[in-house]
Amino acid sequence: MTILRVFKSRPVVAAAAIAAVVAVSAPAVAHRAWMLPSATVLSGDDVWVTVDAASSNDLFYFEHHPMRLDNLAVFSPDGKQIKAENIATGRYRSTFDVKLSESGTYKMAIVNDSLFASYRVDGQVKRMRGATPEKIEKEIPKNATDVRVQEVQSRMEIFVTQGKPSDTVLKPTGRGLELTAITHPNNLVAGEKAEFRLLLDGQPAKGVEVDIIPGGIRYRDKLNDVKVKTSDDGMFSFTWPEPGMYWINAGVRDDKASYKDAQRRASYTATLEVMAP
Repeated sequence: MTILRVFKSRPVVAAAAIAAVVAVSAPAVAHRAWMLPSATVLSGDDVWVTVDAASSNDLFYFEHHPMRLDNLAVFSPDGKQIKAENIATGRYRSTFDVKLSESGTYKMAIVNDSLFASYRVDGQVKRMRGATPEKIEKEIPKNATDVRVQEVQSRMEIFVTQGKPSDTVLKPTGRGLELTAITHPNNLVAGEKAEFRLLLDGQPAKGVEVDIIPGGIRYRDKLNDVKVKTSDDGMFSFTWPEPGMYWINAGVRDDKASYKDAQRRASYTATLEVMAP
């Protein structure tokens, strides 16, 4: 666990909110957040895809907590944002539907980018979640001590293709940690090598560890996870051992937050389907 700098005066704001530290402690690591489409490659008329979203110990199995869909965005093959339909949240999972009315590749993404703050007033610890710089400056008392701020950026994506694959939605935004596909994410085949590039704020993310885990954890004794590291140009490759759904995840920490003197934690997560040869 990273040791955070603590500043006892109001004007200087430092590293990480206590809540964020708790979130990456050992008990929470087992809970992996994911989206799971009913299919990733489809064709025909009147085509729909249903997506489940949750956080769980066993990948793609509903047993912990539903994913919040407040920041869900769906992009059609031409890059325009379209509406998800039939959005619902239950006890263990959230779901939504997307009508694939155009040919090409769609992207569904949940993107979060916010500040978390903690501070102490009269001996009591206070926390501020989902804050803005304006809110922090306005609402944290001037006599507050142990003020800590962290910017948390997370991006979770899935890709679904209707008919012929396209690449418009694969273009990076230049914000946070992102994946650019050298191999199209809906053209993955067991036994074949796929290549990707990881970017941080639009630049190659060097030396970042990427975790790759096949689904079906519930039905085997071993996690079967593989860790690969990006090269100097952000590239990494992986040969899929078998067909199925795979969860990939990467994360970085740095001091390039948008708020003064804060640290940043950025992560990227995707669910990819690998087809049989």
